[in-house]
Amino acid sequence: MNETMPHGGFYAKVRRGLPGLIGQWRRLGQGDEDRLALLLAETARVAKLGEPEATPDGETLVDWSAPDASDIIPLWAARTATFLLVQMPARPVPHNDDEACAWAYCWLRNRAFDDCAAAERALPDHLREPLAAALKAAWTDRQGLRLV
Repeated sequence: MNETMPHGGFYAKVRRGLPGLIGQWRRLGQGDEDRLALLLAETARVAKLGEPEATPDGETLVDWSAPDASDIIPLWAARTATFLLVQMPARPVPHNDDEACAWAYCWLRNRAFDDCAAAERALPDHLREPLAAALKAAWTDRQGLRLV
């Protein structure tokens, strides 16, 4: 199969960062895996972050947080995990550049912003510095995908 995106491209970083994002939700969320999976799916539906075809079980949530799971994680799950993590009193932050790209990508997908500066201002204070570079890259990526 012909690879259409460079390994180091922004979206490739996003995909590699998704398992860590889901894993952080698993570690910081309160409850067993089945409850966390249910909460993720129900929040996606209520907050209009996606429409899961079915509610995943805890085993699926564990599978999504495996390092090699980047291609199987549905976008609604990543968007919802970001939505929930950003609101946590524990003030979690991404652990590496790939996770920061995943967080920034989902942040831009979750809300409408007029420009990158507005997206950055809307971030909680503790995430502005950790997501600064990734948010700029996410904005550039998003703008590049728009049709003229």
